[in-house]
Amino acid sequence: MRKIIVLAMALTFTSVSVISCKKDLSTLGKSVLDVGGTENANAIIDFNNNFLDSYKSSSKHVESILKYADAAVAKSKGENVLLMPLVMSSMDHSISKIKAIPSGFDKDKAAIEADFNTYKTKKESIGKKFEELQSYMNSEDYKDDKGAKAETIKKDLETEAQAFFTAGENVVAKIKPATDAAEEVVLKDHPMKEYIISSKGVMNSLDSVLDVLDKQYAGKFDEAEAQKKYDELAKAAEANAKLDFNVKDPQYSYKKSQFEYFNKSASGFLDNYRKLIRDSKGTGKISDSDIQQIDSSYESVLNAYNTFVK
Repeated sequence: MRKIIVLAMALTFTSVSVISCKKDLSTLGKSVLDVGGTENANAIIDFNNNFLDSYKSSSKHVESILKYADAAVAKSKGENVLLMPLVMSSMDHSISKIKAIPSGFDKDKAAIEADFNTYKTKKESIGKKFEELQSYMNSEDYKDDKGAKAETIKKDLETEAQAFFTAGENVVAKIKPATDAAEEVVLKDHPMKEYIISSKGVMNSLDSVLDVLDKQYAGKFDEAEAQKKYDELAKAAEANAKLDFNVKDPQYSYKKSQFEYFNKSASGFLDNYRKLIRDSKGTGKISDSDIQQIDSSYESVLNAYNTFVK
């Protein structure tokens, strides 16, 4: 199971943060603006950032557990498994920072809360089932039941993981419009607004690229669709790179080099993207090495982006 989990990432500046995805603000935007102003916007942004941080780290943890479960079944059935996949302990500090669902989410608050509670419940359940499976493997109890319990736990883990990811995706989808509206409130008079909004557009395009490549990696490579996404990203990146960083406030002068590095990282991603398209045309499928390189390159762009907007 492979899942690109960075659907939208936190953007931080001064004392608040915003995300990189643009949605329709017609309804929730008015809610944020009318109820609580900047304070309410900050609460929404804090929830967004804490949840996305939790979802990112927890998703990687869940994926590593699923790989462990696959190997556990294979080993318990007598297959030659030289080394069991490593599952690092998950230190999710962000989720503990979420005390309540902000009221600014208005009519979606109850639905977000329901999905968030499911997310937490499944996260905990997966952790407990992994501990059970790990104990079973370490004690080599599979020699008594020929791996039957490993198969059962693996199926349970897959079911719980699906529910975990579904709940996580639901929360992300539901909080995007209000978070973007909160961003508009916070960014209103910010000296770097032009560059942040433009750079956010590059990240929007990058997220769209990952969505497409993730689907094609799991199925068949579609050159036309991949090229279309490449062209869209290249256009956004080029427009951003052409912006003359000219912020008059001296406290932001150091941001110029960070802005330039972000653009350089985006250009590097495009280099890897062209390679992926070229390689995949011949085989009709995206290779593991190319998708891993794309993921790594995305992380580089993302880190440069977050550094710039902090």
